Amino acid sequence: MNRGAVPDRAPVSTHRFQLEPEFTLDDAAGRLQYLSRLGVTDVYLSPVLQATEGSKHGYDVTDHRHIATGLGGDYAFERFAAAAKAAGLGVVVDIVPNHMTTPTPLTQNRPLWAVLRDGPESPLALWFDIDWDAQQGKVLMPVLGDTLEAVLAAGEITIGSEAGHPVVRYYDHVFPVAAGTAELPLADLLAAQHYRLASWTIANDELNYRRFFDVTSLIAVRVEEPVVFEATHAKIAGLVQAGKIDGLRIDHPDGLADPEGYLDALAEATEGTWVVVEKILEGDEVLPADWACAGTTGYDALLRVGGLFVDPAGAAPLDALSTELLGEPQSLHAIVEESKRWVVQGMLATEVSRLVRLLARVVPAADQAMLRRALVELLVAMDRYRAYVRPGEVMTPDASEALAEAQSRATAAADESDRDAVALVADIARGVDVAGEAAGSDAARDEFMVRFQQTCGPAMAKAIEDTAYYRYVRLTGLNEVGGDPSSLGTETGEFHAFAAALAADWPHTMTTLSTHDTKRSEDLRARLFVLAERPEAWADWVRTARELVADRRSDEVDALTEYFLWQTVAGAWPITADRLGGYALKAIRESKLRTSWTDPDEAYESAVADLVTLMASDPAVATHLEAWHDATSREARANVLGQKLVQLTMPGVPDVYQGNELVDLSLVDPDNRRAVDYEDRGSRLARLDAGQAPADLSDEKLLVTSRALRLRRDTPDVFVGLSTSHAGLTTGSAHLVAFGRGRGDRVEVVVLATRLAGLLADRGGWGDDTVDLPEGAWQDLLSGERFSGGSVPIKRVLREPGLPVALLVRAEEQA
Repeated sequence: MNRGAVPDRAPVSTHRFQLEPEFTLDDAAGRLQYLSRLGVTDVYLSPVLQATEGSKHGYDVTDHRHIATGLGGDYAFERFAAAAKAAGLGVVVDIVPNHMTTPTPLTQNRPLWAVLRDGPESPLALWFDIDWDAQQGKVLMPVLGDTLEAVLAAGEITIGSEAGHPVVRYYDHVFPVAAGTAELPLADLLAAQHYRLASWTIANDELNYRRFFDVTSLIAVRVEEPVVFEATHAKIAGLVQAGKIDGLRIDHPDGLADPEGYLDALAEATEGTWVVVEKILEGDEVLPADWACAGTTGYDALLRVGGLFVDPAGAAPLDALSTELLGEPQSLHAIVEESKRWVVQGMLATEVSRLVRLLARVVPAADQAMLRRALVELLVAMDRYRAYVRPGEVMTPDASEALAEAQSRATAAADESDRDAVALVADIARGVDVAGEAAGSDAARDEFMVRFQQTCGPAMAKAIEDTAYYRYVRLTGLNEVGGDPSSLGTETGEFHAFAAALAADWPHTMTTLSTHDTKRSEDLRARLFVLAERPEAWADWVRTARELVADRRSDEVDALTEYFLWQTVAGAWPITADRLGGYALKAIRESKLRTSWTDPDEAYESAVADLVTLMASDPAVATHLEAWHDATSREARANVLGQKLVQLTMPGVPDVYQGNELVDLSLVDPDNRRAVDYEDRGSRLARLDAGQAPADLSDEKLLVTSRALRLRRDTPDVFVGLSTSHAGLTTGSAHLVAFGRGRGDRVEVVVLATRLAGLLADRGGWGDDTVDLPEGAWQDLLSGERFSGGSVPIKRVLREPGLPVALLVRAEEQA
């Protein structure tokens, strides 16, 4: 499946279900006929393996041997797979190879329980990425509310029994007792265990197991070990081999010791099934060509598609507005650098310490404090989630360039006295032999190479997605996973080049506009894109909005947070105070400017909560918000429908995140994992199929989505595969996205989408602008209208007051 290779079967489109105890496999099975009617070819499931009891997402795996009981268990999956096949649908499953959870109680995680009981001599110790030396042969378990001494003095730790065996209890936490230690006095017993109980506050400084980002409750699994890979993948691989799973989504491959090796092993275990990886590509970065996968989960497409509907000319006035409101200009580069430095020096301090210990083994004579400073600068300077360097192998040009550029930036930022150390650390990251014949230096260097790369991803994600994107407010709709808020807009030529490259190199990659991880849903972003198109009107609107609450807004609330929330409420309206309040609390804690998850400021949070209540509940604010949406409905409608049609018809395998076939105005999780009303969607689809005209924008989006998905399903060789093509069409207007899809040089489908619709209306509409349709007769699947090839006036195809998009197929094939 690496570049140019083709899986035996690939989805033509997918629909993501978020499974949880309130939406189980049996519940999902009851919605499969609707998905079939919608036109998707594969149902795409969130993780299904046994997770923490009551898990709402499934990424906290506890047992790889079984399907989660909270989702219905093994037999429910068998029923679901059979129902999917009966409905003509394939099944794609999200899997989590990087980590398991440290659940409460720990008895849910059998391998980890054994390791904590038996220590490094346990046969299962190989499973987990633990630095035993860092805690003198113990695993740090930072779960206490205070120091161990204080907790013991308060009598909060006791000895109990579990299944006939002695255990240590601390409230809901349960820990094993090593053999031969049960009779010891409590303090001595704890000292004799293979784990060390400690306050939660020391995790970032002393934790000695690799974790997922900064989440201490998720412990890394060493799937690079064949025995661990087999044990953790036997269930999923068996379901693939049995024909009950048809594809896989791989969570966080950049956390693995060897992503390429992992994908090779997975391809062998699953006989080359379709696989996509959750890989965030930065800038012009491309997926490594030799990875055994079909592509990414689509954030690269999300960036380009959304950008088509953002006016670059809005950058300057939106900058001016944020400067006016904040009292100073913002620099995204400076915000990112500050955020990364904070994350690397604080949140990831224990990961950095582990790297420094490795460096000390490679170059024992070097000053460790200097090495640490140099390492911090290099991690801050890395602008990718990973540079793919494998020990003992020649670096690819992409990896070499990424490390060279990071070294250059780190050198410039470092004190002059540390610059030689920066070069030294960079060389070790490249695999250069800097230690000569020092005993053990090669092994330490190779381990550093791997762990350095594993640390780059958390540094990027926590600093950018989970910090800087809650601080930078020029246009928050661009603050998205895989996004680039420093740049507004995608030119049509740039998009067509990107799409053509996908068709040629990664024709089976996934595309997306919304996921369980996106900061805002596709339609909320589509609304916010209007701000770049109408910056002056938006500036007037937000000034008035601030005046409406000025005499009731606490001085505690800073201008940055207020402006961030005005954009949020404008994008998500109508929204309840409860939903907006939950989001606001997460946003201000993630920004870490005035409050945080680990050090909350209750007075500040209360002031923000009061402002949220005003924004969501005040009648005058509501009237003001409705006026904004009335004034910008043309622009928002074109953005919503345009980006959806483009995503559904461009090269790749489009995913429709649960419920997003209608207009969805969700915020970041958990808001985007709310229950979906499939009864309403089914009724709407039935009305459209019966010939009724769309009643609202949600109906229009459902019409666009269902007709595009059905066309893909019925003509898969036009949309997915190495023989497919993507070509931009000649048009006389910068307000039209126009392209053809087909087999080779023959265009079979034409896609037209209006962009920057408000500015188009300002200039009086399409006028005499034309689009060159390929020769032949064409019919719009959305309006039913027919057209002949050649130079056609755009206003004939995209008639007012009809849809701002068109999906044309060869009319002779519709006879």
